[in-house]
Amino acid sequence: MQKEENDLRDRTKDFALRVVRMFCSLPKTTEAQVLGKQLLRSGTSIGANYREAFRARSKAEFIAKCGDSLREIEESAYWLELLVESGIVDAKKLEPLRRECDELTAIFVTIVKRAKTS
Repeated sequence: MQKEENDLRDRTKDFALRVVRMFCSLPKTTEAQVLGKQLLRSGTSIGANYREAFRARSKAEFIAKCGDSLREIEESAYWLELLVESGIVDAKKLEPLRRECDELTAIFVTIVKRAKTS
């Protein structure tokens, strides 16, 4: 496995762990827990889908799994926005996670585009 692949595996796993820690710190209100659980699900799926991509049996399956990761990133960004805009979590606290979502989006868009054209 190339260094870049390991880096992205580690990066998506780190993102998932950060989401888990953030979820544990959320208030125990119904609203916070519902939004948090949605984020927990999507944020931890990104790396799992990326890892599955490397077990793909075809280029099309690789592209599909990376596309799944991209969809989970976009969904995670949505739940982060809702946590901030609802006033449940301060924007500054979630800024690093939101920034990482943006960066992961850019990375996965590039991966999918390159895979489609190669």
